[in-house]
Parts: sequence; C-alpha cells; structure tokens
Amino acid sequence: MFVYMCVLLLGYYAWRWLRELSTVADKGDRYVYVTGCDSGFGALLARTLDARGFRVLAACYTEKGEEELRKSCSDRLTTLHLDVRSNHSINNAATLIKDKVGDKGLWGVVNNAGVSVPSGQCDWLTIEDYRSMLDVNLMGVIAVTLSVLPLIKKAQGRVVNMSSIFGRIAPTGGPYCVSKYGVEGFCDSLRLNMHAFGVKVICIEPGFFKTNVTDTEILMRNVQQLWDKLPQDVKDDYGDDYVPKVHQVMLDRFAKLPDADLMKVVSCMEHGVSALHPRKRYSPGWDAKLFWLPLSYLPSCVSDYLLLKEAPKPAKAVI
Repeated sequence: MFVYMCVLLLGYYAWRWLRELSTVADKGDRYVYVTGCDSGFGALLARTLDARGFRVLAACYTEKGEEELRKSCSDRLTTLHLDVRSNHSINNAATLIKDKVGDKGLWGVVNNAGVSVPSGQCDWLTIEDYRSMLDVNLMGVIAVTLSVLPLIKKAQGRVVNMSSIFGRIAPTGGPYCVSKYGVEGFCDSLRLNMHAFGVKVICIEPGFFKTNVTDTEILMRNVQQLWDKLPQDVKDDYGDDYVPKVHQVMLDRFAKLPDADLMKVVSCMEHGVSALHPRKRYSPGWDAKLFWLPLSYLPSCVSDYLLLKEAPKPAKAVI
C-alpha cells in the first residue's frame, strides 16, 4: 500500500511538472502591469518579463527607479509613476494603461509594492501606524487591482498578488501580518469571483529574502524610533533592556535568515504570469516550505510555544 501511494504521489508531481511547462504564446502582444519596480522583486521581475518578450508597464515610486529600468530594458518596457496610497495616482496610471493596451486588454497585473515598517509590539503602535502600512500593503493592492480589473477580464488574464508566508502565520506584532492576511483573503475571494470570466488569481507567499522589507538596519532603526515615542508607562512595562535584547535577536537570528537569491521568488511570479496553467499559490524559499508552512498547520498552543520560547521578555511579564 505504501509503495502504491508513493507511485501515485510521484505520478502526480510528474504530471504537474509537465503541465506547468507550457507557456502562453504571443508574449509580444501581452501587456503586464507591475507595481513596486524601484528595487527588489519588482525591478527584477520587470527585467525578466521584458527579456521574455512581454510588454511591461513598470510602475515606480521614484524617478531614479524609472531611469534605471529604461537603461537596462528594451523599448517594449514602459515606465510610469505610481503611488499606491493615492487614488489620483492609481486612476491616472489606469487611464494611461487603458490607452496603451487598447482592445487587447491587460494580460496581467502584479501587485508587488509593499513596506515592512512601522512594525513592533502591538501596544507600541497607533492606529495611524496600522493605517500607513495597510494603505500600501492591502488597500493599495485592492485599489490597483480594481482600477484595471475590467481590462484584465477583457484579456482573460492574470492577477498576481505579493503576499508573504506571514499571511499564513503571525510571528510578530504590528500591521505587517495583518496586511498580508488581508491580501490572502482578497486573493481567495477574487479568485472565486473571477473564475467565471477566465481570470486566474495567483498568490505569492515568500519566506525570508534579502530585500528592503527584511533589511535588518531598517527594522532595528524602526524599533528604536517606536521606542523613543512611547509613553513612560509603556517603557516601564518592557524595561530599558528590552530594545537591546530585540536588536541582539535580530543580529543573531533574523539577519541570517534572508536568502539572497531573489530569482527564487521572481521565477514564481514570472510563472504565474506566463504559464498556461499557473498554481494558485507559490511559497518560494526553503524556510517557507520546511518551517513556516508546517508551523502554520500546527495547533496554536504548539506554534505559540515555539515562537515565544526564545522571544525577549518584558520586564513586567507575569508569565
């Protein structure tokens, strides 16, 4: 029985591998709108799709990001300015894209823009801290998608959303995990709603990779800035040595986690855009596959114990 199960499992993965090799034709006639192309995954994806022959609409927040892409890519790539926190900016971009794609519609939108700060203990943050991140990581994803969804439906295309493995489990406080759980929910509901129109919705759930989102210096500076703004009674709860302990954990553990090979993620994003039969979810990174995903399926009492056992303790902890 065990042998039969192994054969069936191997047969399934072989069939899936062969099925996923097929890619769409006429890439030169297909437009793909990518947000967050200033650096990291977005910039690398824009270059990769351009090299594959797609017509890329690369949205950047900075002029520097636009210039670097124009220098390194073909004339098939078009850059545009986008601030995902601004409805005006999103609508302007959507109007430009509609004029550009014409009757063909938009083959794909890749919602990659995101931030990781402010992040910290929940009682260190204000509702404005939550709102500032949710405006980018969640509301920005929804707003950009809705702005071009009629064009996606016309092309029977793709929506590829960048979530995180922290959309499956929340090991830290603050709005980051909240925003990624929201992206997961949006992907699931949109996928079901758009099925009848031939639109595929893909969710990318990376583990730790070396980008600005996981930059230890940025994160440690963020922790210190949050601490400096806290009222004295909250500081007393945690103790003066709490921030140094957090910094040490980041240096000893967190700094060693990120994978420098961004193509592991970009390849999944590119496959979601170009494959005839893309997966509904991709979880690039061995840490995602072997630790975070299995951890998310364990009972909460077990995952809580594993996440808390080496976490710094506040000075006035009662447990």
